[in-house]
This record gives sequence, structure tokens and C-alpha cells, in this order.
Amino acid sequence: MSKVLAFTRNRKRLVVYNEGESMHTGTAEAGLRMHAGAAGSRVLRGHGGAPIPVELIVSVVVPTCGRPELLNRCVASLVLQKFDPDRFEIIVVDDRPSDANRAVVERWAQHAADSGPEVIYIPSPGPHGPAAARNRGWRAARGDIIAFTDDDTIASPDWLENGLRAFRGDVQAVWGRIVMPLSGTPTDYEKDAKNLETAEFVTANCFCRRKMLENIDGFDERFRFAWREDSDLYFRLLDFQAHIVHEPKAVITHPIRPAGWGVSLSQVKKIQFDALLFKKHPGRYREKIRAAPRWDFYLIVASIIAVIAGIAAGAANVAMIAGAVWLAMTGHFCWQRLKNTSKTFSHVVEMIVTSILIPPMAVYWRAVGAFKFRVGFV
Repeated sequence: MSKVLAFTRNRKRLVVYNEGESMHTGTAEAGLRMHAGAAGSRVLRGHGGAPIPVELIVSVVVPTCGRPELLNRCVASLVLQKFDPDRFEIIVVDDRPSDANRAVVERWAQHAADSGPEVIYIPSPGPHGPAAARNRGWRAARGDIIAFTDDDTIASPDWLENGLRAFRGDVQAVWGRIVMPLSGTPTDYEKDAKNLETAEFVTANCFCRRKMLENIDGFDERFRFAWREDSDLYFRLLDFQAHIVHEPKAVITHPIRPAGWGVSLSQVKKIQFDALLFKKHPGRYREKIRAAPRWDFYLIVASIIAVIAGIAAGAANVAMIAGAVWLAMTGHFCWQRLKNTSKTFSHVVEMIVTSILIPPMAVYWRAVGAFKFRVGFV
């Protein structure tokens, strides 16, 4: 059950209580009682029951899962925002509840108790995935505007200030700028990750009016991995004809995390959710994600099958031609990944091995997605 902090006007802490319990103070203002008010406000009641509203503009929702060190860094950047601490809260949703993550949030809640924003920990026993965690977060939030970021990001000190400034007139959603610092020649993984800087509307840095999230029913929790769930939200906002603006001054730094050898193989499984996104938004998928199916991957897999069939049938010429096609297509794919990336021995070997394995794995997971979500190849 989430905890709520109440403060006097000079930010002195009154009490911490579990949601749903009554609350009494132990200060000189012992007559104050706090109740959950309408979304977007906290209501203190003084002697005689007179309401004393404390506006809450924005709730920052951070899903996390097993990364307490990164979470600590992220929450630090949020607590230190150059924004009135009475007017925002930080909600951390732990997708796999752990003592380590809870301890991080509780330390920051104690640190911010006198002069900072409220910092709230919500354990999420399931359903799992970042989409479900974000839903749990914004539905528990009290702000009129919900700001989303990830647990491995660092918010610039004026992130909230600049993001909220963009909500003029009928603006219903805002996306900011992501910076991914990188020095030297990147690996293929780093080069691919840096593409996030040019992506439209990613949940590592976006803001939505709560009412709009209610209108479109938040995130689709069928997107169980951190993949395409933000594109789906964006496409549904566009379908709803929401007024969305880009605010490049709302900056989030997203350091590229170190990755192990062959990391691309563990990421291929996410491709199954392309099928779900394509099924829901075929036109927008073709416009903004991929204009045509990965025929190169399908051709590589077909050539592998032809090699096996040729050998089994004793058709050496067929096997040789199919093998040549496989070698040429796989070699081209590998070279495309090596171009403008690191040429260290380890990285070159990694690109050769993973370039051989990725096409059949990708086709397999696309087929899994097509079957699971009942849609054609994408």
C-alpha cells in the first residue's frame, strides 16, 4: 500500500500514513487532517473543516526492475529538479519488488521529507512489463499531468519546468529531447541504441495529461517488454487527434549502459511485438517504423532451407547456389553492422557470429508474434 506524505506550508513533515488510513499530526497544528482530494490536489483541513488546497501539477512515474544503482541516480536527478517541490510527486513502480529498490526509494523519501517532493514506492506483483508498471503508476498518481521517464535516465535540472511550459492552450501531450553521450567509435549495439536520440515520442521523456491517458486507457499491457509500447501509445494519441508538441528544452540524458558480448541476440525476442503494433496500426507502422517487411531476412532463411533441402536431395548445384546466396546476404548484413563501428577483434567476431544467427532468430520471433497476435508477416 503506498505511503503519502503531508507537510505544513513551510514543508515541515506532519505524518506518513498508509493510503486509506486516517491521519493525525503530532505537531502544534494537531487539528490538521489530510484527505485524498480530486486528482491534481491535496486537501488539508484545518479547525472547523475549512479546506486548505495544495495544488499538485505533475506526477513523475518511473518504472523499475532490479536496477537499484541506476534507480538511485535517476531519483536523485528528479528530487533535485528546479521546480516547486509542493507541486510534483515522484512515483516509483517496482515491477519485480525487491528490498534493494524499496530501500533506495525510502532513503530518498526520508531525504526529501523536509524540503523536497513526495517520493512514493509502489510494488507491482503483476502483470509485469514496463507498460503495466506505467499504468499502475499513473493510475495511482494525483497530478493533472503525468511525466514518464525510465530508471536508467538522468533528468536535467529544468526538465520538469521546460516540459510543463509546453502545455499551452489545448496541448495534451509533450515529448522532450533525449541525449545519449557517446565517445569514440561505437559498437553496433551503441550505434543502434543512440538512434533513440532521433526517435519520436519515447516514454523515457514524455508528458501526458491524465485525462488523455484515461481517454485512451493508458498503455497496452500486451507489450510485455520495453519495445513498441511507447510507439503504440503515440499512435493511439495521434488516432485520437491529440495535440502533441515537441519541447527540445526538456532534456533527459540516457547513458548507454555497458552490454555483454552478443547482446543483440537477447534483444531479438522483442521483435514479436512488432506484429502486435502492425496489427493495431498498419498504416502508421509502415510510415514510421518500417516501410516494407525484412525480405533480406526471409531470403537468408529461405537460402538456408534450400541448402539443407539440396543436400538431402543430393542436388549439389542447388545447395551450392543457395549457399552462395546465404553467404552474400549474410556478409552484406554483417558489413552493414560493421560500417562506422568498432573494428576490434572481439567486436568483429561478435558481428560475424551474431549476423549468422540474427536473421533466422528474427524470422522465428516474427512468426511467433504473427501467430500470437493473428497477423501477417511484418
